Amino acid sequence: MAAASNSAPPILWAPDPERVERATLTRFARWLAAERGVEAAGYEQLWRWSVDDLEGFWSAIWEFFGVRAHTPYERVLGRREMPGATWFEGATVNYAEHVFGDRDDAAVAIRFDGECRDGLGAMTWGELRALTARVAAALRAEGVGVGDRVVGYLPNVPETVAAFLACASIGATWSSASPDFGASGVADRFAQIEPTVLFAVDGYRYGGKAFDRRAVVAELQRRLPTVRRTVVLRQLDPAADLSGLRDAVAFDAFAAATGEEAPPLTFTPVPFDQPLWVLYSSGTTGLPKAIVQGHGGILLEQLKKLNLHLDAQAGDRVFWFTTTGWMMWNFLVGVLLTPASIVLYDGNPGFPSMDRLWRLAEEAGVTVFGTSASYLSACMKAGIAPGAAHDLSGLHAVGSTGSPLAPEAFDWVYRHLGADTWLFSTSGGTDICSAFVGGVPTLPVHKGELQARALGAKVEAFDPAGRSVVGEVGELVLTEPMPSMPLFLWGDDAAMSRYRDAYFDMYPGVWRHGDWIEITERGTAIISGRSDSTVNRGGIRMGTAELYRSVLALEEVLDALVVDLPKPGTEGWLALFVVLRPGAALDDDLTARIRGRIRADCTPRHVPDEIAQVAEVPRTLSGKVLEVPVKRILAGMPPEQAVSRDALANPGALDWFVERAAEG
Repeated sequence: MAAASNSAPPILWAPDPERVERATLTRFARWLAAERGVEAAGYEQLWRWSVDDLEGFWSAIWEFFGVRAHTPYERVLGRREMPGATWFEGATVNYAEHVFGDRDDAAVAIRFDGECRDGLGAMTWGELRALTARVAAALRAEGVGVGDRVVGYLPNVPETVAAFLACASIGATWSSASPDFGASGVADRFAQIEPTVLFAVDGYRYGGKAFDRRAVVAELQRRLPTVRRTVVLRQLDPAADLSGLRDAVAFDAFAAATGEEAPPLTFTPVPFDQPLWVLYSSGTTGLPKAIVQGHGGILLEQLKKLNLHLDAQAGDRVFWFTTTGWMMWNFLVGVLLTPASIVLYDGNPGFPSMDRLWRLAEEAGVTVFGTSASYLSACMKAGIAPGAAHDLSGLHAVGSTGSPLAPEAFDWVYRHLGADTWLFSTSGGTDICSAFVGGVPTLPVHKGELQARALGAKVEAFDPAGRSVVGEVGELVLTEPMPSMPLFLWGDDAAMSRYRDAYFDMYPGVWRHGDWIEITERGTAIISGRSDSTVNRGGIRMGTAELYRSVLALEEVLDALVVDLPKPGTEGWLALFVVLRPGAALDDDLTARIRGRIRADCTPRHVPDEIAQVAEVPRTLSGKVLEVPVKRILAGMPPEQAVSRDALANPGALDWFVERAAEG
């Protein structure tokens, strides 16, 4: 890896005393001191206690946030080893019960907009409760109960939230995929868990175009033989013909089957580790891993993360751009566990222009704006000035995830959104449906860095010998368990072989996440990309994220993909593929500037052997660059073995690389 940082980058933001005072984290720390006798002089000391005394910390989260248990737990942490740690044995809970809690039925729970709508809409808590109750009653009437699987091929709309919460309320297990997935990609995921009910949409709009999905839904019915009822949300066409679908009913009719009056919403107590939902790995090669997470583990993690780290409070309107096929949808829905409300958007974030989401932030009064690092970079490249074009006076925080956020993007946010904006970059994964490192509302923001390790997450950087290092780049590992870690992978054997291979192959008993991380002496963190996407030149290992940061700093370069190809007798052939701004050309001057930038920012050893222009970079549906499959295709692997096209956001982008491989 490249050398670690030696000096502290500038502080771009620090919370004022008033913000620190009102932070839920501050209230939690005072409660710990008064009720538990835990004195912490600052965040670093509080974090250290939280990972050294796991039982004390997680029981404090339980008590502070008033978790409702229908039967009490016998112990906080039974088996401690990973994998297989057991939490809060004996307790029965229900995730959905905590969402609805003591709510004002007249208050807004969800604001929503999208390309299938004429403008911003709102759903109150009373409306959400009634819709959830109706769907839950209809599911019960279909014979769905504890442990049954219900799946959603649905857009990011309030009906999807209600369907999930209805599932959770009766103890069934939820799983979802975005309508932009193809039939094979969805079937590869859903068929593993043998669902009984399929929620689907008739179609959606994206980038101003309509996409009818009824043929895909019919194909899913064929490939999911366990589905005995299909519920179709008519979004594209209110009068869409459903006669071509077997055992299909419109969503409105399904939710109204119980009569005029909404039945009471009840909650089935389930064991702490009862499966709540199934998430999936990207599935770019082979079947996606079906990651099972439990009611109790997700409940505790989201109570902690969204209250203490996101600091979602009464009056906040939290937005995160996502689809239902990404864990950030589950994360955003979890904000309903806090006093805040949420904002949904369904459509192309760059249509009709790159400032579409900033316009939504103005119209919906968003206070916490969450997005991807790639979106912020695209806005920066497009010359968007959101603070000047829109009234964002209510916006006080911006979150970024999906990939490392370049220091230049930090500067852009503070230049265009103001010096009083809390910008927090986060890093975690589908595997825990949360972040290991990221925002802390009471700490300063250093340019290019993540603020701190999350409470209860014993994140360390390991060198190849398994030694914990500080001030050096190493493998991101977790040396202690977390409640939201997967219960298991669906279909795994009794020995949890796939689970062990996925996370514990390098350091037995220690979770290896697959990212490069540096923990600084100040307790901040720097993520430099995936450790399985590493370029080794002359013994100098560098994450591809560092190369991207350098290349994307050039005004002409909009996107990039780098692969390190094997070449006999050499260290390999390093190829860089770039997407250029309209009107830019990959001439000798730009090629020289790209090489010079990498030489100066990274190392001379990592200057590409070849630079080529492509129309677009292939990405997964969650926006990750497709490095390893492209490398395999260019190395000669048949494309159908290297990647599942249904797992890609833009499968046509692969064609250029397939043709290139065929040319030899």
